[in-house]
Amino acid sequence: MPQIVELVRGDGLGPGARLTEADLAARLQVSRTPVRAALQHLARRGLVEARPRRGFVLRKSVTSLSLDDAPATSDEASELCVEIARDRLAGRLPLEVSESDLMRRYQVTRPFLLKVLNRLAGVALIERKPGRGWLFSQAIDDPKARAESFAFRRLLEPAAILMPRFRLDPAWMAEMRERHRAALAAPWRKSSSVDFFEMNAAFHQGIAAGADNRYLLLALEQQNRLRRFVNYDWTFGHERVVASCNEHLEILDRIERGELEVAAALMRSHIDAASRLAHPQLERADADD
Repeated sequence: MPQIVELVRGDGLGPGARLTEADLAARLQVSRTPVRAALQHLARRGLVEARPRRGFVLRKSVTSLSLDDAPATSDEASELCVEIARDRLAGRLPLEVSESDLMRRYQVTRPFLLKVLNRLAGVALIERKPGRGWLFSQAIDDPKARAESFAFRRLLEPAAILMPRFRLDPAWMAEMRERHRAALAAPWRKSSSVDFFEMNAAFHQGIAAGADNRYLLLALEQQNRLRRFVNYDWTFGHERVVASCNEHLEILDRIERGELEVAAALMRSHIDAASRLAHPQLERADADD
């Protein structure tokens, strides 16, 4: 991305000038894929605009812009998290990566990339190797493993609610309700999937923590780490986000009223619904048996 800005500056282009992937790729001696990603990123910054059958055109002058100094928004960081998750799950990123390779692939500056990598490291999705480079963590990246994860959680999470010493902090419940209602009210964007998963993970881990059993909590924390990449690349639409939030709120209501058997049954149903959505082919196979 900085290279494209420098080319535009050098050519003295102004608003309305057309930018084509083919021309930029040839001048930068790279493939069209990173150029396309860079132009899309510039579009998110409001510098260029995609036009049907015309490629991209400049929306404003870039002569005074320093991308290194421009603050990256939370949405931009989340969008790169989503892109990295998608590429890693698809096998387009190796287990070990360098900052230079990632900067070239996504056409971003080092400060912005480090912000995103540190964010991913904070939730144990990647770690810095001794010396140089980064190492991705393990993920649930095949249908059978994901089905097994749902089956495990179906046993674990309802059981947590029925543990003899189960209790939830009222302040935590109030915070969860507030976060879920805010998620329901906010417009959905691609970058929203990161915050949605983190809220979702906090809900499920909080329920497990209420059982006052360290092994239940450790098991849930591991499951959340393993499924993070898959859920960052959310493919189930906003409708399922709304349904999930409402199901979580109903579980909290039942727990608050002391209806723990009902809450456990609702949790089981909630996990089953997510499993059916993720694995419709397994549901069809069960019906055929």
